[in-house]
Amino acid sequence: MTEIVPLVICLEAHLSATLLRQLCHVVFAMLCIPDKATMLGLSRWTEKGGSYRTLQRLYQTPINWFLIHKTLLQTHLLRSDDLYLLAGDEVVVSKAGKKTHGVGRFYSGLAQRVIPSISFLALSLIDVQERRSYPLHVEQIMPTTTVKEKPTAAPKRGRGRPKGSKNHVKPEPVLSPLLCLLQSMFGLVLAQITHLQIRHIVLDGKFGNYPATWTVRQAGLHIISKMRHDAALYLPFSGDKPRRGPTPRYGDKLSYAHLPAADRVSTHLDGDYRV
Repeated sequence: MTEIVPLVICLEAHLSATLLRQLCHVVFAMLCIPDKATMLGLSRWTEKGGSYRTLQRLYQTPINWFLIHKTLLQTHLLRSDDLYLLAGDEVVVSKAGKKTHGVGRFYSGLAQRVIPSISFLALSLIDVQERRSYPLHVEQIMPTTTVKEKPTAAPKRGRGRPKGSKNHVKPEPVLSPLLCLLQSMFGLVLAQITHLQIRHIVLDGKFGNYPATWTVRQAGLHIISKMRHDAALYLPFSGDKPRRGPTPRYGDKLSYAHLPAADRVSTHLDGDYRV
């Protein structure tokens, strides 16, 4: 455990001496334990002073883990002149029982179905040069219960555009609880890592929609994601103005198999990656 102490010495300003000693015991046990980490298993792999009761005291103590992660990364790993990306993803861990805080039914990508589990939304920093990801902030997603309402029949409208209607700005979307949580995490994380000058966030296909893009743009970031397999993109209209009616906004539908030559910037192979 003597090799761990110099790495966590930077946390002295944020943790008491007792908490710091307990944390060293837990880190040492997690590095040694060969099986799934449980409190009982960790207590068996700690050195003197790391009993089961000690681990209970550590886990029952409120700790600002975001501050701990940020301090460790800023002290040992991050460099202000390197290029970093922010990445976010939802993590689902299967869980039996009913007494775990936040346990519910969430969709698991590994199981390809909804399972009894707990869910977390994690934000990480990606070092582009080193191709490594460093966990930065994690928040638990609480299960929600949705009440199905009977659909009401909307009044039928005639064909065509109603007379007198005008174009209007697209309204702000209604954010889901997941996007509200992501928005609050942005406000906490971005204020603490302004020196890294991060401009992009990487999200999976679940966030490839307008509400998620709007949330990311409100935080001053650009989103890197993928769209649904049936999403359609259209090129800007480049023809002549029609003699009658307004000028169309959209041109031809974009074919992913035959991309326009003007939009192909460059391509090269970097090991097993094609950029």
